[in-house]
Amino acid sequence: MSSRWVEQPEHVVDAPGALPAGFRASGVACGLKASGGPDMGLIVSDAPETVSAARFTRSGVLAAPVLLCQERCRLDALRAVVANSGNANAATGRRGIDDAARMQGAAAMAVGVAPEQVAVASTGVIGVPLPPDPVTKGILAARAALATDGDEAFGEAIRTTDLFAKRVAVDVRLPSGKVRLTAQAKGAGMISPAFATMLCFVQTDAGLAPETADLLLGVCVRRSFDRISVDGQLSTNDTAILMASGAGAVQIAPESEDELRFGEALDFALRHLALEMVRDGEGSRRRGRVMVHGGDDATVVRVARAVANSPLVKAALHGGDPNWGRIAQAVGAAVPDAAPLALDVWIEDVQVCSSGAAVPYDVPALAQAVARDEVEYTIGLPGEGAEAEVFFSDLSHEYVTINADYTT
Repeated sequence: MSSRWVEQPEHVVDAPGALPAGFRASGVACGLKASGGPDMGLIVSDAPETVSAARFTRSGVLAAPVLLCQERCRLDALRAVVANSGNANAATGRRGIDDAARMQGAAAMAVGVAPEQVAVASTGVIGVPLPPDPVTKGILAARAALATDGDEAFGEAIRTTDLFAKRVAVDVRLPSGKVRLTAQAKGAGMISPAFATMLCFVQTDAGLAPETADLLLGVCVRRSFDRISVDGQLSTNDTAILMASGAGAVQIAPESEDELRFGEALDFALRHLALEMVRDGEGSRRRGRVMVHGGDDATVVRVARAVANSPLVKAALHGGDPNWGRIAQAVGAAVPDAAPLALDVWIEDVQVCSSGAAVPYDVPALAQAVARDEVEYTIGLPGEGAEAEVFFSDLSHEYVTINADYTT
């Protein structure tokens, strides 16, 4: 997929192929999915000094794997990730924690690292216990299948309702040399990360300090996964993990040109994957981008999320309906104490509202603009200096069908 909203830097080159130096991955079927497809994935770094960073959902209902990672993992020194689909292991109580711990321990024994260096991730149906026997057998099978080109199999193993796997593989030219960056993600529904079940795993052979890895992942997550919405629903399982093996020729120094350019590459990769989730969107036909400027930082983010999460706005996007009144009502609900609000609204380059009142516009031009695959909405609030963007999918008949029958 290409999008006008994600620009690929000149020093980042698409390069399908093997994982970065030091990494192996695999994906196998172990019986967790009713479909019988791949549902157990494993990623391992063979480099002892691997550095990592992680971000998790801010939901008040945390899945057992998220709790386990936060409480029992060395999040700056992860060597492996074990992830399953078909079962979220969320809202499963004490048993869920025990099952996640067994999953962590089995993976640690299988690949020969300390348990606290193994992150666990799960995705699928909430409220169903994770069966231990298939998981253990799946981990052993995944260990046997580990390969330097196993990222495609891993990407398939973490899919749930995704129509397609979401992966990035690029070479990054830095002043000090070339590094490799790969990433695998899943997400199509239950997506409005507050940092969908959204999972993303990133690997690089660059050498990073723990503080640098944490800083870069945090910044890039805020500009990507924290700025997308499919249905406005916050997952119990959202997880993003960056692992740097340091097995390549480049050690990235903090506050260097290498760090800046690597950060740009990571930003591109995560924004690309985030837009892929929006494009998937469980039946999505069109993608929207809402840009809000003016006001203060908290207000512009709140307004952007309100528009992106509005079922009325999303339904209008799906139908190619230039009904900007849907946008106005969503903004008003987000800032109810600002009345009367001097609101400006543009759809693409067509201004439809100025200072809170309708203005004449070219109706045929606007109708043509909203019939495209990507539609941009710009909202101006009183004030200046703050800006926020959110990407979102439309609301389709297919989305309702998928989620009405999800567990049946």
